[in-house]
Amino acid sequence: MPTVAHLDLSGHVVRAAFLGDIPVFADAGGLIHRLDHGHRTSEAHDGLLTAVHDPSTDTLVTGGEDGKVMRIAADGTVTPLAEVPRKWITQVAAGPQGAVAYSYGKSAFVRQKDGKTAEFGEERTIEGLAFAPKGLRIACARYNGVSLHWVATSGKPQVLEWKGAHTGVTFSPDNRFLVTTMQENAMHGWKLDGKPGDEMRHMRMTGYPAKVKSFSWSHKGKWLASSGAPAAIVWPFSAKDGPMGKAPLELGTRADIMVTEVCCHPVEDVVAIGYQDGMVLAARFGDAKEVLLRRPGKGAISALAWSRDGRRLAFASAAGDCGVVDIAG
Repeated sequence: MPTVAHLDLSGHVVRAAFLGDIPVFADAGGLIHRLDHGHRTSEAHDGLLTAVHDPSTDTLVTGGEDGKVMRIAADGTVTPLAEVPRKWITQVAAGPQGAVAYSYGKSAFVRQKDGKTAEFGEERTIEGLAFAPKGLRIACARYNGVSLHWVATSGKPQVLEWKGAHTGVTFSPDNRFLVTTMQENAMHGWKLDGKPGDEMRHMRMTGYPAKVKSFSWSHKGKWLASSGAPAAIVWPFSAKDGPMGKAPLELGTRADIMVTEVCCHPVEDVVAIGYQDGMVLAARFGDAKEVLLRRPGKGAISALAWSRDGRRLAFASAAGDCGVVDIAG
């Protein structure tokens, strides 16, 4: 039976991560909480808006209302990466070899490890950022589509068009597909590996009762799990045309309680599922078997993160009740 170590914080938690073996929780006030032989904190921002785990450096990259982009190490050290006075850093992304992207308004920036920074402008506000797996391109999601910019050159971006507001973006681990979440209750995808001159192949992933705010690729990239329904909706991406013509898996179905967060296991075909009432389940893709990891709590689950070996799961909620589940018990 899994065991749970609890941590009660005072407000909304934006992101959970493991830095090395240390569970880390970033709250909306700008504090970074670490469970490292006790509860320790570092101050990163005056108001934190966004945070991502950077696998290449095993750090947390954050953006805030104070116009700052920060890197937080496992020992709590906070290193400034960029500062834009009087701007809100609404999106950050982590790329290979310590590269970081961040955006505010209609401008995106890519900062390389050596500090060199390139700017990429859009005609509409940037709502999502993601590096391609090898870091050569950056995707900027916006109204009516996505722009794919080459990081090292100033050439024209590749434009992927689809009407509507695109609010988040992700590349498949094999770089064959790009998927966005949308302001409507849907996701949209493009097939990237077509031959030059081929017509762009679209993938419409619709039927959600609510907006999709969380997505996670399985460890080999064959599945994409998503929130936005009273189950984790898991789309198959192993075929050459991805999920086109195929029905998704529906895992961890509950009658009327929405899934708010999903996080795929780093080794197994398993997804952790967080719900609006604070409950957390793990479900297996192959047979839909479920394991209860945490009973309902005070707030909706707002963050989930597996440790690198997949034996522990950090969870956090909009009400600040957090913890770490030890799967081995």
